[in-house]
Amino acid sequence: MNLRVETADGVATITMDAPAKLNAMGRAFWPALRDALAALEADGSTRAVVVTGAGERAFSAGGDIAGFAELEGTAAKREFQRDCMRTFAAVEESPLPVVAAVRGYALGGGCELALACDVVIAAETAVFGMPEAAVGLVPGFGVLRAPSVIGRQWTKLMAFAGERVDADTALRIGLVQKVVPAAELAAAARALAGRMAAAAPLAVATGKALVNRGVDRGEYDHSTAALTALHGSADAAEGIRAFTEKRPPRFRGC
Repeated sequence: MNLRVETADGVATITMDAPAKLNAMGRAFWPALRDALAALEADGSTRAVVVTGAGERAFSAGGDIAGFAELEGTAAKREFQRDCMRTFAAVEESPLPVVAAVRGYALGGGCELALACDVVIAAETAVFGMPEAAVGLVPGFGVLRAPSVIGRQWTKLMAFAGERVDADTALRIGLVQKVVPAAELAAAARALAGRMAAAAPLAVATGKALVNRGVDRGEYDHSTAALTALHGSADAAEGIRAFTEKRPPRFRGC
């Protein structure tokens, strides 16, 4: 996926720019987003970041599921999971405030990326979901972070039943902090980021670190181990194969 970075007046906008693929997250996406954030943190002029997706249909439809089949062996699967977690951590732990501007689908990794951001603004067209169980997986970061954002039961509903929530529901359960008309999304996100950029940067960075003080990086190792095991399971192999073949999966179960 291409990432497009534009800066103005202390606000950087990172756009996931693969609209034809609903901004799906391939393997190159994860280090690319980390690198983009690191460059903005080091440039001395950026004070806030907006993350969004190109096109009208999706923020991001999530990971490139067909690409999962290319991960051969336990070591490759484990490293992929660690790479994803490093990127979510980079967003959470960035000294810059990060605003997600969500239009259309935010599914799987797209929903998880929104969870990692500090504030989420959604267009009325936004739809959030964590459908990984349908292909024999779980959202490794989402199951860690969503309970503190939307509660344990809503997390289970979304992660186990694949429940999708619209913008108004997402606002009600705390996944989203503001809903605006789709035509106003970009301006609303930049305006909010601009207010953050106008604040004292050290105060914002310190406040973010304090608010996030309960975030435990040790959780990531547990999730990575679990997801690596799932990636190597027969159910995941069947789920990924069924997805690429566009048919219902036939899971064996425990």
